[in-house]
Amino acid sequence: MDPRTTRRGFLGLGLSAAAAGTLAACGGSAPTQTGAGGSGAGGGTGGGGDGKNATHWFLTGQPGQGIRENTVKRFNDANPNTKIDYTEFQNDAYKTKIATAIGAGQGPTIIWGWGGGTLRGYAENNEVEDLTSWFGENAAVKDRLFPSAFAAGSVGDKIYAMPAETVAPIVMYYNKTLFDKVGAQPPATWTDVMNLVDKFNGAGIAPFSLGGQSRWTNMMWLEFLLDRIGGPEVFENAFNGKQDAWSDPAVTDMLTKVQDLVKAQGFIKGFSSITADSNADLALLYTGKTAMMLHGAWTYGTMKKDGGDFVSGGHLGFMNFPTVEGGKGDPSDTVGNPGQYLSISSKATDEQKETAKKFFATAVLADAEVQEWVDNGNVPIVKGADSKFTGGDSEFLKFIYNTASNAKVFAQSWDQALSPSAAETLLDNIAKLFQLSITPEQWVESMNKATNK
Repeated sequence: MDPRTTRRGFLGLGLSAAAAGTLAACGGSAPTQTGAGGSGAGGGTGGGGDGKNATHWFLTGQPGQGIRENTVKRFNDANPNTKIDYTEFQNDAYKTKIATAIGAGQGPTIIWGWGGGTLRGYAENNEVEDLTSWFGENAAVKDRLFPSAFAAGSVGDKIYAMPAETVAPIVMYYNKTLFDKVGAQPPATWTDVMNLVDKFNGAGIAPFSLGGQSRWTNMMWLEFLLDRIGGPEVFENAFNGKQDAWSDPAVTDMLTKVQDLVKAQGFIKGFSSITADSNADLALLYTGKTAMMLHGAWTYGTMKKDGGDFVSGGHLGFMNFPTVEGGKGDPSDTVGNPGQYLSISSKATDEQKETAKKFFATAVLADAEVQEWVDNGNVPIVKGADSKFTGGDSEFLKFIYNTASNAKVFAQSWDQALSPSAAETLLDNIAKLFQLSITPEQWVESMNKATNK
């Protein structure tokens, strides 16, 4: 198992911050196929197959793999006549296999995924069930989950996936020791951010760490700034393919502020050659080379594991992104990974679909599963899960819980929300923006071409 915490690992497996402190996509590239409850018998043939049992595909890698297995096993023990067969895949193999299988009408009954642009494609091709009326009839199932998690599982005003598992917003981290050293307070506004850049540079300390070579790390700055400036509707328009949505003045303001931050030496020198997968950006914060860092909740565990007493000694601070003066966005809004998502194949038999819905209602994020996620240092997307947080990591876990559960809007990471081709254009343009090799006007023109319907 690779001991590094990565965003790709989180997107595939979930956060394991406190208990394990590490996360990566582990396991072989070949799928592990099991029978009902992991009996070792052959798995079903998918949603369109002849098998009586419903089928479920999901990812390997602990702790998520074991928790997912246990949830299916508990369901099968309670429902011996309507069981679920599961098949497990390593992250990258799964992405290829699931797309091929669904396109051929041979996908599993229950489809594990990330929502967003991929789910939209399934919905537009009538490959997954519309669950809107089912959630209306099963209000108790919906009401116990974070409301903010449903956006990435919806297309338009219809729900096509049940939010599941855990949450990980993007966090503004800061080094309390360095703030004390220069006599500064955490930033409440964008003006505070720019003033802190000057203050820390004047003290010979780089203001922000950034693994800029990875591109998606840069994206987090745009996601928050656009929300704070223009509100969530601006990106929603682009996501929905509205003509020239990126021409909104809030986008130009966002892009200008980012380049102002770069020009003011807001990021450590050489940031564009630092990779997030190496965790070098985290090390810059906990070793005192930089004062602040904008990064995912999943990085907490690595900083605790590798940072000496940085976390245990109370030197790590954390907060939501500051406001922008005059902006339209709600200060409670956040971005990142609002959950993982379970859909039901439209090609499944009626019996398989009913089994899947019973699984959603009685097993997914039931008390036993919630406890397992919490025991592994995760924040499940269930109201009241914070009552289970104990120990030295409870302050951080409660912060993550409150950020996610209280968010007016929890926006999915842009590169997950957009189609793969538009996401690649986005990431390429973001890298150029931070390298100051593209103007805001050129950025807007390029992105309009990528997302206009």
